[in-house]
Amino acid sequence: MLQRIIKVGQISKFSQFSKNTSILNVTSIARYSSQQGEVSKCPVKGLVLGLYEKEGDKPPKLTSIGEKFDDRTHGKIHSLIQETNINGVLGKGKVFQNVDPEFHSVAIIGLGPEGAEYDSEEVIEEGMENARICAGIGARELQLLGCTEVHVDAMEYPEQVAEGASISVYRYQDNKKKKKRMIIPQLCLFESPEVDAWTRGLFKGEAQNLARKLSDAPANQMTPTAFAQAAVDALCPCGVTVEVRTINWIEANHLNSFLMVAKGSCEPPVFLEISYCGTSPEDKPVLLVGKGITFDSGGLSLRAKPLNIYRGSMAGAAVVVAAVRAAAALSLPINIAAIIPLCENMPSGLCCKPGDVVTCLNTKTLAIEECDRIGVIAMADPLVYGQNTHKPRLVLDVGTMANGVRSAFAGAACGVFSNSNEIWEGFKKAGILTGDRMWRMPLWNYYRNLVAQNMAFDISNRGWGPASSCIAAAVLHQFVPCIDWAHLDITGVGMLAEEGCVPYLLPHRMTGRPTRTLIQFLYQTACPEEIKQGPC
Repeated sequence: MLQRIIKVGQISKFSQFSKNTSILNVTSIARYSSQQGEVSKCPVKGLVLGLYEKEGDKPPKLTSIGEKFDDRTHGKIHSLIQETNINGVLGKGKVFQNVDPEFHSVAIIGLGPEGAEYDSEEVIEEGMENARICAGIGARELQLLGCTEVHVDAMEYPEQVAEGASISVYRYQDNKKKKKRMIIPQLCLFESPEVDAWTRGLFKGEAQNLARKLSDAPANQMTPTAFAQAAVDALCPCGVTVEVRTINWIEANHLNSFLMVAKGSCEPPVFLEISYCGTSPEDKPVLLVGKGITFDSGGLSLRAKPLNIYRGSMAGAAVVVAAVRAAAALSLPINIAAIIPLCENMPSGLCCKPGDVVTCLNTKTLAIEECDRIGVIAMADPLVYGQNTHKPRLVLDVGTMANGVRSAFAGAACGVFSNSNEIWEGFKKAGILTGDRMWRMPLWNYYRNLVAQNMAFDISNRGWGPASSCIAAAVLHQFVPCIDWAHLDITGVGMLAEEGCVPYLLPHRMTGRPTRTLIQFLYQTACPEEIKQGPC
């Protein structure tokens, strides 16, 4: 949060600029604007500039574009930095007004140390992440001031700046009255020729915002049918094929494990089959499978936690839809097939019971011993169907499977289970570049034995405890036996932003993570000769 300086409306009394420059309390203005229900009295255009942290006796330093803007203002920016003691600490800064005739509000935000690079201990490209944080905080503060157009300094990383700014200004407001909704400003790159990189960043940021919107919607408004319609609306204009399958088709194709979960709700299940063709149709696609339980009550094993957060149990499906949309917008030269089973997990007279056994498409029997850990049941047959139908080059599934990774990492990293070192290295690199870190989890025989050694059936979803995420991955691995595969358990990162929320995301709202990491991985897979050049 920006530092508070003086009360709203007061004009600062700093040197010769006191008549033309004011420093405002952003938080108070935002509160005032919200109470009034309108922001028309605030500036229309704003500018975000980055400021590198001071090193030793050296003063803080503006970025190259910031220096040019300072020349344009005849040195006002440097003078204000000195007088207000802005030191360039990451995410800290101040907002000035009346510095320039074009921009009524200028946010000077700390960018951290200059020349920040890969941090092996943090497993992150620090310079890129600092740019996201700086741009995100600055854009959000100008948004709170009511700016309808925010121009952003490229800060040497235009793609990452675009990501941070677009993610930070997004709000889920579909259920607020229009006159009380916060303005979502138009974002513009300020005086930089790197428009292509900026545009790519906007595509990726908006893709994550799409995943956030789908995940944040109330369960009664984001039913399986409503999600299917939202996917059609998002993907078809981009040239992506979306086939919507109903319960008759699901029954005819014997997706029994999926039906075991779906039959407990009066909301009809939907099976989405999505195809994006970015290269020769003969090339094998990457198969994406997203868990799409639009509300997960736990069934007969009713969950004890506040149930409203489990509207986000379809975050995996939301990430898959968003990633496919970004791949199409970026024209990635790759073929993608996506499978999304959509249903609710509800308690009723028809729902599955603890101890029920279902025969899956691969002829293995699957026992349901925990009804509140139903994600692996819903995903089993769709995984087999996708492999049989699309003959993919590799399989990636995404879903909020179990609390094990949340307990291990909170919101710091996504758990990756993979039978391929190459796939894991690809996700590790992608997470380093996007700031959504990945961490490899074990697929040991120890966990496979827990789910597969039983005299009465082939597989069970038993063993839920501290290793719950490992158990879930072991179950899914039974349905992907002979192909390169990775399972992304996004329980800790893909639902509500809580512990350690990055500054460009909103706390206590759905995150849309790790959409950008999946997009980056698909780019690396599509363009392996270009990955040394950095993120797409």
